[in-house]
Amino acid sequence: MARLRITYNSPVVLTFALLAVAAFGLTHLVDGAKLWFVAWPKLVDTRSYVGLFSHILGHENWQHLIGNFMLILLLGPILEERHGSSQLLVMILLTALFTGLVNLLIGDGFILGASGIVFMMILLASMANVRGGEIPLTFIAVAIIYMGGEIVRSLRSDQISQLAHLAGGVAGATFGFMTAGRSRHAPKAAKGSTQAELQRILGSKSK
Repeated sequence: MARLRITYNSPVVLTFALLAVAAFGLTHLVDGAKLWFVAWPKLVDTRSYVGLFSHILGHENWQHLIGNFMLILLLGPILEERHGSSQLLVMILLTALFTGLVNLLIGDGFILGASGIVFMMILLASMANVRGGEIPLTFIAVAIIYMGGEIVRSLRSDQISQLAHLAGGVAGATFGFMTAGRSRHAPKAAKGSTQAELQRILGSKSK
């Protein structure tokens, strides 16, 4: 029987999760540390610039952290396998920056958490089967359910930033269209036609 071993199978996603846990501990143990892990409504000092990216590591409480990373740890490894670690890392960082910039332009408060990354991954995963000139019905359904729901909830006053969710969803849909039909492990096109190759093989076997 082959020996089983634990592997660091999804380095970007797992490192992201570990950094978020470390940031959670830091912000709850050190006074003022939380201001390094939020997206600010305006740029005022070094913390506000760092926060354009680092806000995806900050979380209000343990339930907030667990809720986000249950989905990230579920979808992330699949997306990392499909798109590659480097490309997924770029997507995460660009989504964080986009969310932070949107908050600067139209937000009115501090935002934190990886919810935008969750929505980016949900929309990106729903576009896995996109082909040239086609839009999967599953993508439309996901967009309506998740994005439509966030638009409706944005009309209510609560403690959840629908702005981050919508920004993440827009980023995920954009990445999905940009990478449509491309996969890290997509097979290379075979030389010659499949039919000609099949005839060659059958011909050699009949001799």
